[in-house]
Amino acid sequence: MTSSKKFQTSNLILISLSHNLHDIYSSFLAPLRPLLIEKFGISLSVAALWDLFQRIPWLLNPLIGIIAEKTAARYFIIVTPAITAVTMSLLGVAPTFTIVSILLFVSGISGALFHVPAPVMVKKISGDRTGKGMSFYMFGGEMARTIGPLVITGAVSLWGLQGTWKLIPFGLVASFILYLRLRKIKISSDFQKNAKQTGFWKTFKKYLPFFLILIGITFFRAIMKSGLSAFLPTYYFTEKGETLWFANSALSIFQLAGAIGTLVSGTVSDKIGRKTSLLIIAIVTPFLMYLFISSKGLLSFPFLILLGFFIFAPGPVLLALVQDIGKEKPVFINSIFMTISFITASLSVVFAGLLGDWIGLENTYKLSAFLAVGAIPFVLMLKSK
Repeated sequence: MTSSKKFQTSNLILISLSHNLHDIYSSFLAPLRPLLIEKFGISLSVAALWDLFQRIPWLLNPLIGIIAEKTAARYFIIVTPAITAVTMSLLGVAPTFTIVSILLFVSGISGALFHVPAPVMVKKISGDRTGKGMSFYMFGGEMARTIGPLVITGAVSLWGLQGTWKLIPFGLVASFILYLRLRKIKISSDFQKNAKQTGFWKTFKKYLPFFLILIGITFFRAIMKSGLSAFLPTYYFTEKGETLWFANSALSIFQLAGAIGTLVSGTVSDKIGRKTSLLIIAIVTPFLMYLFISSKGLLSFPFLILLGFFIFAPGPVLLALVQDIGKEKPVFINSIFMTISFITASLSVVFAGLLGDWIGLENTYKLSAFLAVGAIPFVLMLKSK
């Protein structure tokens, strides 16, 4: 099977479902953390190291991109759901803190191996509607944030902490289906000629101005996105005086609106252009943030829904933009983008938390909205085509 102008709906749905399944397993740590803390008798600060172990492999994204360019990268996408399913499902039966750490580190490597080449395959099977393909792909990942905690909570309720390994077969079946459907879709073969003519360092330098623009766009929006994703229930519960049920419901609504935003935005960007789409998002989002902060109770939900829609909407548009730009070494270029996204997201969560302790979450959100305006000049630097 080779690339064509045809939008391969069935394969795109399959990759979206695989993205969903992979990230469902990846999200098991947070719901299991309280039980693992109790099991091992460790402190919160020690348990927080697990996040670090799971995230460290993402720093290897550029190296993974180089390896993927020189190998059959489609097999990374095929095998990683199984690897992630095995490692994350074994967390409940892990006998020591060290074993949990090793499992999370391996799952982090597996996650990076999946997410670096997957958007390139999505472009390959999206024909001339890359944005729509990225929307399919991102929708699967965003929905996993909502489904994952429910899946692992249900598994523990049914089988206990020691029975989480029973979730492994779903990941194995997913990898087998992916092998049957995707094994003939080549990702990097069409670019081998360019790959021989241009080294990776020369490619990096060539696209450095584009990478700097991406850094500007993601950096100025990161605190707003991370601050809401990580601390929205805390904001409602501690500063707005709402119930815990209300606060957690708000987070679910926010995430669901974000998933819808990713489903819509890529398709829209195919019609009106990536730059126009990003510009509209960059202008509208800070205003919605201020409207959300100014509202109370149930009246804040309409603004929260719109905010979730627009905060997550850039995801598939940026992925499509990266694939539009990356005609040579597309996997490597996507790996640089994934590294940028990882670093900005990781740093922004910490920064948002520090600001929240210092000036309060509401003032942090106000400041993040002001900073988000800084993304507009970087969007304007993008070429229209």
